Amino acid sequence: MKLERLMKEKQMDAILITNLLNVRYFTSFTGTTGTAIIIGKRKFFITDFRYVEQGKKQVEKMGFELICENVSTFKKIGELLKEYDVKKIGIENQSVTLDQFKTFEKNFPKLEYIYLDDAFTKEREIKSEEEIKIIKESIKIAEKALEATLPKIKVGMKEKDVAAELEYQMRKQGADKPSFDLIVASNERSALPHGVASDKLIEEGFLTIDYGCFYKGYASDITRTFYVGKNPSEKHIEIYNIVKEANEKAIKAIKEGVSVHELDSIARDFIKEKGYGDYFGHGLGHGIGLQIHEYPGVSFKSEDKVLKAGMVITIEPGIYLPNFGGVRIEDDILVTKDSYEILTSLKKDLKTI
Repeated sequence: MKLERLMKEKQMDAILITNLLNVRYFTSFTGTTGTAIIIGKRKFFITDFRYVEQGKKQVEKMGFELICENVSTFKKIGELLKEYDVKKIGIENQSVTLDQFKTFEKNFPKLEYIYLDDAFTKEREIKSEEEIKIIKESIKIAEKALEATLPKIKVGMKEKDVAAELEYQMRKQGADKPSFDLIVASNERSALPHGVASDKLIEEGFLTIDYGCFYKGYASDITRTFYVGKNPSEKHIEIYNIVKEANEKAIKAIKEGVSVHELDSIARDFIKEKGYGDYFGHGLGHGIGLQIHEYPGVSFKSEDKVLKAGMVITIEPGIYLPNFGGVRIEDDILVTKDSYEILTSLKKDLKTI
């Protein structure tokens, strides 16, 4: 229905889907070689011999007819366009390379191309019940993995070793793979918002772990900050509690219709009031789904407007003090019509390890 509606709105004869994330979203295909083309009410999926059996099981239940093409996908597309006398076709201009587009123009010079821009990623904003169920499981896997990893962390351990253990635990729980390069940042490195795990040895101070996994194609994204040692200073406790309160204040304001700018401001203004506004420079959050960063952007610089029921977003305020350390606390939240559902369950009080 989404594709049919989009074709009608943009008055297209056909839509070509080449981005594998969007191919997966509309066809359920999880392989690495496949192209979907929708022409009128007909839906075709083109792949090669390697994926015929897998493709049949996945795409036919979504209403796609599988075509096996081992030589030239472009040739097969051309045959379909000619057979159905296609004049206007939509393409994913944000993911098609210049070289690919030149090949399109060379092979199909008489076509009128309609740029779809971010139409597909916008369609993916609102999650179905099945998508939400999978995201919840992805989060559950990630949380169990962290709980299994924390007892193994000690002073003198490499950040990379913590990341390796956490990845192992996620895969052991059923994850497909990490959803990004895991961030494990100790002491002064915790002041780096994207301090990907390094060879640095863990020492007393803050330890920020930002991580997640893909499960059945869907991402989780969680951040918790801990204190390594038994006696955090008053400053460690102060900035931790400010970030925690900013996180909670923003979450409490979530519901359908709330502006993403307003949501960002709630956390940002609170941190600013506490004297740390210059040390929170990134956006408050983002959508998650088939990608770790999806629409909507929850940020002061986002062009997205308001939250809608069915979106799954992160709320992740932070304070990052150079040469001291930083704190980020991130939760995954489902937007509902009148409120929200917190999908992450890890406690947020400052934990010492």
